[in-house]
Amino acid sequence: MGFGDAVRAVIAKYAVFQGRARRAELWYWILAIMVAEIAIAIIGGVLSAVSDSLAVVSLLLYCALLVGIIVPSIAVAVRRLHDTGRSGWWYFIAVVPLVGPILLIVWYCTPGTPGSNAFGSDPISA
Repeated sequence: MGFGDAVRAVIAKYAVFQGRARRAELWYWILAIMVAEIAIAIIGGVLSAVSDSLAVVSLLLYCALLVGIIVPSIAVAVRRLHDTGRSGWWYFIAVVPLVGPILLIVWYCTPGTPGSNAFGSDPISA
């Protein structure tokens, strides 16, 4: 699964919290978000150099990005947890300081369960 395929898969499943997601799907989505944030930061730097009042445009772009990615980001994270055989409710372990986010990252990097599990068929063989 390449970068474009993974990002298209996340967008196609914008608010789908059922099923499973491969590691590539999650990590390419995170990479796409980072690239978009860097692009907005560059645009903001250029616009603020031109005029201080234009810097507001980059802030609005960033807010629009955040609003647009929150649902698909949570959805792909939940599907990734499903691929490892865990309930999507484990996503909320991220609120536990330090330990929660580290545990999620470990689970996101863990290979999915081979074959079908309680959340669907193996996305690699599908």
